[in-house]
Order: sequence, then C-alpha cells, then structure tokens
Amino acid sequence: MLFNLGLGGWFAFDRAFLRDLPKVPGPEALWSAGRPPGLTFVGSDGQVIARRGPRHGAPVRLTQLPAHVPLAFLAIEDRRFYEHGAVDLRGVLRAGVVNLRTGRTVQGGSTISQQVARNLFLEPDQTLRRKVQEILLAVQLERMLTKDELLELYLNRIYFGDRAYGLSAAAETYFGKSAADLTLSEAAVLAALPRAPTRLSPTNAPDAAWARAKIVLRRLGEMEWLDPKITRAAADGPAPAIVSLGAPGEGDMAWAYDAAAIQARELVGHATPDLVIQITVDPNAQALAASVVRRAMASQGRARGARQAALVALAPDGAIRAMIGGVNHEASPFNRVTQARRQPGSAFKPIVWAAALEHGVRPMDWRSDAPIRIGTWSPRNYGGGYAGAVSVQRALQLSLNTVSVRLARETGLTKVADLAHRFGLTSIPDHPGGSLALGAYEVTPLELAAAYQVLQSGGGQTRPYLIARITDARGQVLYFHPASAAVPVYPTFQAAQMVQMMRGVILAGTGKEAAFGRLAAGKTGTSQNHRDAWFVGFTPDWLCAVWVGNDDGRPMAKVTGGQIPAQIWRGFMSAAHKGLPDTEFAWFPALPPPLYVEEPAPPPADGDLGPVRRNAMASRDGRIWLPPGAELSEASYQDDEPNISEIPY
Repeated sequence: MLFNLGLGGWFAFDRAFLRDLPKVPGPEALWSAGRPPGLTFVGSDGQVIARRGPRHGAPVRLTQLPAHVPLAFLAIEDRRFYEHGAVDLRGVLRAGVVNLRTGRTVQGGSTISQQVARNLFLEPDQTLRRKVQEILLAVQLERMLTKDELLELYLNRIYFGDRAYGLSAAAETYFGKSAADLTLSEAAVLAALPRAPTRLSPTNAPDAAWARAKIVLRRLGEMEWLDPKITRAAADGPAPAIVSLGAPGEGDMAWAYDAAAIQARELVGHATPDLVIQITVDPNAQALAASVVRRAMASQGRARGARQAALVALAPDGAIRAMIGGVNHEASPFNRVTQARRQPGSAFKPIVWAAALEHGVRPMDWRSDAPIRIGTWSPRNYGGGYAGAVSVQRALQLSLNTVSVRLARETGLTKVADLAHRFGLTSIPDHPGGSLALGAYEVTPLELAAAYQVLQSGGGQTRPYLIARITDARGQVLYFHPASAAVPVYPTFQAAQMVQMMRGVILAGTGKEAAFGRLAAGKTGTSQNHRDAWFVGFTPDWLCAVWVGNDDGRPMAKVTGGQIPAQIWRGFMSAAHKGLPDTEFAWFPALPPPLYVEEPAPPPADGDLGPVRRNAMASRDGRIWLPPGAELSEASYQDDEPNISEIPY
C-alpha cells in the first residue's frame, strides 16, 4: 500500500515537474545556452560598423577582475554563496521574515545558482512548477561546476538592461571601459541592476540606480568585506558618470541590416545565437544613394505625386554596394528593393530585344512603328504618335510599344519568357500574355537589376549577394560567399549589341536625363497610368536601378522613367564614378558592334531595302508574319489580354 502510494506520488511529481525539465548541457555549452541572439555587422575591411540585438561582451574571469567587483554582486545578491548549496534555506527564511514585516517583497530568496538556472533555462513566470524546476536545475549546476565557475557564469550571463548581457557588455555600455577597470562605485551601480535592470537603468533612472548602489556599498562595509571607510567615502561621493554607449541610430544602413539579418538566419539557421555578418554594402555609397534619393524626392517627388523611391547599386560581381529601400527607414522600414513587386513597364523591353537578337533580329533591321491590333487589343505608343519606318535599335531608344509587341510576337512569347527566366526573372509565367512585351508582369528592383547585370557581364548571370561571410562569436566560419565566374546564359556578341543599343537610349533616346559624362547603357520604364517609373543602367564599374512611385499604386502626375528616376540615377552614378578611369567592358569583342546615335535614312518606298535590312520574319508593310502552326495566334488574345494599351517610356 505504502509502495503504491509512493509510486503514485512519484508519477504525479514527475508529471507535474520533471516531464519538461530542460536538460543541462556540458560546462562549455552553458556559456551560450539560452542566450538571446546578437548580430554584429562588419564591413569589407572587417571593422565593426553596427551591432543589433543583445550585446554580449568578451567572457571575463574572476582572476581578471578587481576584488571589489565580484564582492559587490555577492553583497547584494547572495552573501552566503560560498557557504550554502543550491538553495540557501537560511536566506529563504530571512527574506520571508523581512517581506512579512514590510508587507511587500523587499528581499528575494534565490541563490546565484538558482538565478543562473532561471536565466539560462526557464521562462520568467512565477509558479510553483517553475520554482521547483529552478531548484532542481540549480542542484545539477552545483554538482557540475565549482563555486568560482558558477559565479563567473552568473557575471557573464546576467542581464544588465540596455541590451547588455554580461559584465563586460555592461561595463562598456554604461561606463565605456572594460570590466577590469571598474571602480568601486561603478561596480556597485552594476551590481544593483540585475534585480530590476529596466527600473534601475542608469541611463533612464540615474537617481534610482545610484540609490540602490549605495545599498550595495553599505552592505560591503557592514560585512567588512572592504574597509568601511572606503565604502562610506564612495557612498558619500558623487555618482559615477554614465557614458552610455547605447546603440546609435542605424540611419540609412538599416535597410541593409534588415535584409542581412533575415538572410543570415536563412543561411545558417537559428542554432548559433551570436553571428558576425560581413556585408557588401559600402557605407559611403549607401550615404550617397540616400542623399541623392531624398534630395530628388524632396524637390520633385511630392509635387509630382510620388511618395516613395528605391535604389539598389551592384558591383560587377553582384555584390550589393547600396540598398535604399525607401525615402525614410524610420518612417517606413518596408524594403522596396527586395519586397516591392511592381510593373517594370518599358524597363522590361531590353529582355524583349535581347530575345529577338538571339533569334536572328539585328539592331539595324527594319520595323514599322504603326498601329497594330491583336484581337481586341490595340497597343499604342506613349503620346499616341507613330514613327513609321524605324530600325530596331532606334525603336529601343524611343521605347516604341508597337515595335516591342511585334518583336515579342515574332520571337515567340514563350521564348521571351524563357530568356527572362535565364536572366533571373523567374516569376514571369512560362506562357505569358502579349502584355509581357510592355512589362506588365511584376518584379522587384533587385530582380530587375540582376537581369540587367547579365548584359553588363557580357551574357553571364551573377546573382546579387549582400552577405560575404558569416562567423560565430568565436570566429568559426559558418558561411562564405564563393567567388565564382558568371554562368553563361546569353551570347556575348548579342550582349555587346544590347549594350550599344542601350547606350543609345541615354545618348539619343528617352534616357537623356541620365547622361553624366561617360558612356553608360540604360533603359527607362514607366508602367500603366504612371504608377511606376524606373531607370536601370550600368557602366563597366557600376549597375544601378531606381524605382519611383507610391506604395498604394496611386498614379503619379505623369512621372516617367526619363525624369525623376533618371535624375536620381545620374546623381548617384556621377558621384560613384569619381576617380575611376573611363574604361570599356573587358569582355567586349575586339571588333565591337557599331554604336549608332543617328538613325540612317529609311528604305525607299519602291521596295529597295537600302542600308537597313528587313528581318525575314517581318513583311514589307510592317505586318507580323507568323509561320503556319505558330504557337501564338491573334485569336489567343481576344479573351484574356489585360487592358494595357499604352505604356509610357
């Protein structure tokens, strides 16, 4: 009977307190067990540029500290630490008597061992179950570690407020010095914090913090652990000066830190609490980009009905050098570079032209810019006019919608979509509608920048990357971005032809506002009803994509890609290229394609093709010819074509 009762009691105890009791890891793992993750960001030179989350200072040993530092903590938290076990029964009784006399909780009965167990393994809820588990875990810790090791663990893991965990981080945060250099008064202030780190914060409540520190000093003198004259003199003296190295505002770098923090966890998981992340963003380029964006939006944006803008700049290898996700991160942390999906409009046309070149079209082939009707869909040029006979390269410079539709139809919409996929625009459907030619399918600015980089690199795909390397707090490498050559996805000569035609966009087309004194290739883009305006372009040294618009899709006051976005692009690229030599692309053919700025005379009406070759797929009157059995017919657009008839440049 007694055995059954005892067995039943044990099962009840096990069910109530032991089933989910956390396991205590080995001594080494205790230094990181349950520790809130902290992130340290370093630049390309390895220097720290920012910290996020909890601050964890370097581990500190008792032998590295002046005697008054650990004594201050013992005096206020656990004066009999070296005399009792995991639980101090005398201390519990003493605290109970004091609390009954005062009618409120004045003293706690938890030992340092119990506090370590609670902070490392348990939730802060005040329940009998948690208290029992706290005691059981404290017993395990006392068996595993010496008293000195337990005290060291406590000093290095306790929370001191202002995101500082551990004595080293607290000394740095509040006094700007190492724990080994703490004075008696400073040690007393820190020892007073663990009981109520927010309420007694030296930065927010310096008087309350110093009042509690005086109690620490008085107890040190009462117990004669230190000379009472010294402790009394410290208590009667002024409070130590608080330096407060609280986290400074991240400013415009916050866009990069947000994105890097998310990517880092995706790359290495959540098992490692502290990460050191080396990012590719150049703080100088970031500051420049933010300044240019804000200046343009302040001077023109609001007047033209544009509230937001985004800019991303890439190095030739895909490293992200600048990432401005909006006008003001503090007001709106939404990162429009990586998270906003918008219609690229005519900024998608280089994909159409590139697909056409790959399938036999040449820059100086002839096309007719004339009205076109496909079922019930009648795409028109911005402004309503038509240029008539025009070369393919000139049509790109002028961003002619009718020619874009003709080229996409000639090439095959699925083939254009396939090329878009190869360029990294994987969200484009496999079987798109005809509005693909006018940039109706949404992309992010970063995705569009990556697509243009295929042309910048001579036909190779380089995926943009923000993180160069990740290590843990001890320096162990967890991730490293491998240096690799671009993966060929497009012919080099056709890439050179595209570069020359896109240079013409800036020299003699819709992108004239982007010109900044050296050859650059680019393209304007504006979506339906002026909801989005883009300029994306590059040189051998930099690639930059700019978007301007409104988060709610509200139309702007006829803002086009050749206006505010082109001006932002020019401002950034002009400054970014200062001091750089004006070089040609290293991959350019020895005999590069010609750079046409002026359009040659059109072919005579009598049918002589003259200097401009017609492509075999285009008829002489400009109508589209499709071979029998072609995949797409005009009828395929009669029912499901979006009502997109006019896309500005």
